[in-house]
Amino acid sequence: MRKDLSGKTLGLIHAAVFTAASLEPFAKEIMPEVSIMHAGDDTVQRDNLAAPVGTIPKVNFFKFTTYAKFLQDAGIDLIVLGCSTFNQAVEYAQPMIDVPLLQIDRPMMEKAVAAGKKIGLVGTLASTMPASERLLRLCASEAGKDIDVVPVLNGEAFKILRAGDPAKHNAMLLEDIAKLSKEVDCIVLAQGSMAVLEKDVANNAVPVFSSPRLAFERARKMLEEM
Repeated sequence: MRKDLSGKTLGLIHAAVFTAASLEPFAKEIMPEVSIMHAGDDTVQRDNLAAPVGTIPKVNFFKFTTYAKFLQDAGIDLIVLGCSTFNQAVEYAQPMIDVPLLQIDRPMMEKAVAAGKKIGLVGTLASTMPASERLLRLCASEAGKDIDVVPVLNGEAFKILRAGDPAKHNAMLLEDIAKLSKEVDCIVLAQGSMAVLEKDVANNAVPVFSSPRLAFERARKMLEEM
């Protein structure tokens, strides 16, 4: 039986404001009695995308820590970073922030590491792939496991999504997942926005993990244990 979390507040920090709309439905489904507070800054994603692949502007780590401090001062109980690209911000900020911080992808990565040794990583943003692979390997190291990562980047799918054709975007990714499933033990989806494929991959040949549902289930557990 779940503990009543009425009176608890979850903070979500976004690298782009538009991602709030894709994540809040999961939060409301999994923890409907919890108040959700958002902090978003489009300049974070802009500057992440403009930076060389595999690098994050230092100012964005500072911005995340600043927003986390604002949320902490506002009485938030737990803060989730909703962006995969600069997930390392949580590791830098946690020593300076008194409330727990959670990377949205961490529960997904831990589950994938537990599920197999050869793990597919599907993404549509070049800037996200190095950060996602870093976190995946970090979780494997913490679990004492050696893993092989097979990355698949489909940048064209992202362009099609931003152009307003989500159906084609989804079809392209499902094709990538089907091909990749022939050579890996499981697959992780590098961006939270790809959770729209959740039902389509439910019966896939190998497990396919996306971050939002797993993250909010972990967040609920953390709040219940407080």
